[in-house]
Order: sequence, then C-alpha cells, then structure tokens
Amino acid sequence: MQEFSKHVLSLTKDIQIDVRKWSKPPDEGFFASSEQVLPFSVVRGTRVYIEKVANQINGCYEKGWYDACAVMMRRLVETLIIEAFESYNIDNNIKNSNGDFLYLGDLIDRTLNETAWNLSRNVKKALPRLKTIGDLSAHCRRFNAHYGDIEPIKDDFRVVIQELVYLAKLK
Repeated sequence: MQEFSKHVLSLTKDIQIDVRKWSKPPDEGFFASSEQVLPFSVVRGTRVYIEKVANQINGCYEKGWYDACAVMMRRLVETLIIEAFESYNIDNNIKNSNGDFLYLGDLIDRTLNETAWNLSRNVKKALPRLKTIGDLSAHCRRFNAHYGDIEPIKDDFRVVIQELVYLAKLK
C-alpha cells in the first residue's frame, strides 16, 4: 500500500509539472476577445508592433486592468506620433540634442504645432486628455484607473489613433 501511495504521489507531481507547462500563455500572448476600446480595423495592416499594442489595449480593458490599458493607450499615441513625424521625414523636430525622442508632453506640443499637417479640432482637444490619464496610470503611485476613467476617453482615443495612422501614412 505504501508503494502505491508513493506511485500516486509521483504521478501527481508529474501532472502538476505538465499542467504548469501546458497552461502557460503563449510567448506572444493571447488575442483579446473584444474590441471595446479600439476597433482592430483601425490598425490592421499597419505595423505588427502597432497591432499588438492595440490588441493589448483591448485585452487589458476587457479584463478590467484599467491602469495597464491607459498606459498602453499612452504608448500607442506616442508611437504613432513618432511614426507620423518619421513619415514626413521631420523626426528631427521631435528629438533632443542627443538624438533621443522627446517625452510625450513635448511630442504632443510639437504635434499640435506642426505645420506639415492639419490636425482635426477633435484630435487637438483629445491629445492632452489622453496624456493625462496615461500619465496618471504610468507615474502616479497612488492612482489606480477605473472603468470610469477609460470609458469617457474611448471615442477620443479612436479618433486620435485613426488620424495619426493616416498622418503616419500607414493606411
């Protein structure tokens, strides 16, 4: 009987190891099951890294991970601003003297004041609002974003991302 117990215990440990190995998420993560923040069609066919960030934004939102969602929204705005400047070959306008890209606040200021394009009124109003929630979630240690922080900016976010995708000549 004792030999049987040892065998069962050994099998149980083997099963636990196999379950851990088989149940881990894939290296590139899972696909979001919804598009509650950003319709995937807005970024489909742009760049793989942009599509992945959009997927993570939607996935974080559907899981209720609102700080992560806000930070990823901030990241996508920053990425697309840089892409837009690069597509016009004016990325030196958003770099410091060391050749590094500026922080998001300065990127937004330069984007709003850039004469190579005309931003819509809605984008001009939305960019600072998007920065605020992204900054709070990324940098304020006592702030935790909630549903009510993300929900009111979802439409603004979609408009900003779609316009930046076009300015970046990705579609």
